[in-house]
Amino acid sequence: MDTLLHPPPPPPTTASMAKRPCPSSSQNPRLPPHFSQMDHLLHSFLSLADSSPQISLDLSFDRLLESSPSDADQSLLIDRAHKLGSLLLRAANRSARKRASLHNSIAWALPPDLTIKVFSMLDSQSLCYAAAACSMFNKCAMDPLCYANIDLTTVVPKVNNAVVSTMIQRAGKSLQSLKLGIVPGPTASPGSCQPLVYTIRNSDVSSFSWNDKKTRQGKESSILTRTCLYPLSGDNGAAGTLLRRLHLYNIERMDNTSLCVALAACPSLLDLEIVGLHVELRQTLVSVSMNCHLIERLFFESSKTGRDDSLKSPTCVELVNNCPNLSSLSLRGFKLHDYKVRILVKGFRKLKYADFSTSYSITGTFLRNLGSGGGGNPLEVLILRDCMHLKEVEVARFLTAVLAGDFKSLRHFDISNREGLASEGDWYQRSYSSSIIPLKQVLEVRPNICLLAEFPSEGSFIDLDQMIDSDVNSEVSMPSQLSSHTSDGSLLMSSSESSYNSDQGSGNEEYQESGFVIYEESSDEVDFLVV
Repeated sequence: MDTLLHPPPPPPTTASMAKRPCPSSSQNPRLPPHFSQMDHLLHSFLSLADSSPQISLDLSFDRLLESSPSDADQSLLIDRAHKLGSLLLRAANRSARKRASLHNSIAWALPPDLTIKVFSMLDSQSLCYAAAACSMFNKCAMDPLCYANIDLTTVVPKVNNAVVSTMIQRAGKSLQSLKLGIVPGPTASPGSCQPLVYTIRNSDVSSFSWNDKKTRQGKESSILTRTCLYPLSGDNGAAGTLLRRLHLYNIERMDNTSLCVALAACPSLLDLEIVGLHVELRQTLVSVSMNCHLIERLFFESSKTGRDDSLKSPTCVELVNNCPNLSSLSLRGFKLHDYKVRILVKGFRKLKYADFSTSYSITGTFLRNLGSGGGGNPLEVLILRDCMHLKEVEVARFLTAVLAGDFKSLRHFDISNREGLASEGDWYQRSYSSSIIPLKQVLEVRPNICLLAEFPSEGSFIDLDQMIDSDVNSEVSMPSQLSSHTSDGSLLMSSSESSYNSDQGSGNEEYQESGFVIYEESSDEVDFLVV
């Protein structure tokens, strides 16, 4: 014990060395002959645990302290005991982990490459749990292939920028899918019926506070900020080069500049889903048309229903020309005019899925003659649910064209509206059971079409004047619903819980679809002349 705690004595002379017998294998027959003096000393020390009780070790240490001449020497002796005990504990833990890892590698039936393949199929949270199980799993979980599909969506904010950055860096060029943000409810899939637009104000966590989530000294924030996507553009954009899918949900501190920088680093993007972000529609679509030429699916749901009127017709034209592969387009909750929607629907030759639910200014005039050209023919799904200004006469004309043989690929059409359809002459007059819409005839001629026309019973309509007065200054983000597939392949849509900020007009009164040419366009509006 004295040898372990006191400094080693000066080297012995030749005579003393000759008199002291060297440790030999005969004294410790179980130890290899090449062991050093430290190895023999450590073996002897560890053997005390079995041969001597703990009280003997305590008494030996007390006697050693009492033999020290001064208080300083005693303190030094205690510090050395602590240090030696810590080093011995650390070595024991490291050896235990090494032995466990070796045991797991022998007992684990799969080779490392198959283990990595299995881990790559796990969701991000399960992958983290597996990595914490043992050092062998941790080593396999560090492979970039395991982070090809990162899903960090949560029900309440608990993921910060550092977590996102770490996972993106681990993925590197293997990153193919990235999902971030807050998705209310237990499911985060696009096919769910849970409302996706969400703010902290409608969280069911009563104890949550933005002040509690601010960055403090020694505590990282659990709120994603505008810099959460910066790793995509870092290292010359290596992480975003092969990214195929980007879904962002309710990141309230995201802005247009940060989003556009991220999109510029993702030239291979095929699927973009944006829900509840405080970003402008026009700037986002400009960035998409400039950088994401291969995109096939675009889903964009406004955080403030009916207030974003930023989209201009040149932006629509650029998007159509630069992104010809787009087959699924959803622009929900924006103030879209019919002529802009027509440019999009008519222009995308491969468009099969179109969803303009809760779009404030759509009257339905964009549907006229839509199937006469090649642009409308591939359309399989058209959703115009809860469009405040959608007119029953335009719906009737569209379904009449369907009866005449247009839109042969159409499989799903949704015109349900919790406030009813708008009448032709007066927007305030609502239709709840229209007699001019040939619903039964369409179902008889085209039984393969899933036609949804759900309206409230007459008399349950909310007073529009009261709704306008109460909602015009509202700052609450309106929840909306996503379509879901039924077992027979048809699509169903849950009714929206949102109401609209509205004025008395749709913004399309000057536009008559009998034929038009673009005459002049200002920064705010496009004027049309009737042909």
